[in-house]
Amino acid sequence: QVQLVESGGGLVQPGGSLRLSCAASGSIFNINAMGWYRQAPGKQRELVAAITSGGSTNYADSVKGRFTISRDNAKNTLYLQMNNLKPEDTAVYYCNIDVKYRRDYWGKGSLVTVSS
Repeated sequence: QVQLVESGGGLVQPGGSLRLSCAASGSIFNINAMGWYRQAPGKQRELVAAITSGGSTNYADSVKGRFTISRDNAKNTLYLQMNNLKPEDTAVYYCNIDVKYRRDYWGKGSLVTVSS
């Protein structure tokens, strides 16, 4: 079965950088898009960045110019480069793959804490 495993989270100071990785195993068909969501304690889960099957990207306004989503098809891995991190970026970040005709695939999440 398909599994998504996130890595790269941790504690970082404001202004610092982290790169999240999402390694996918198993065969995935009919992909519409892949993306990163985040959820802070007591808050709703929100879309941070997405990349379509055609390679186009979009970002939440709060992270534009700071975050970059990318993928390595050969390694079946999705990335989120996060620069100039702010305390408001603190959250659990989840990898997501949106596919046709079935429920989305989700990773278990990786905690990012931005604090001095």
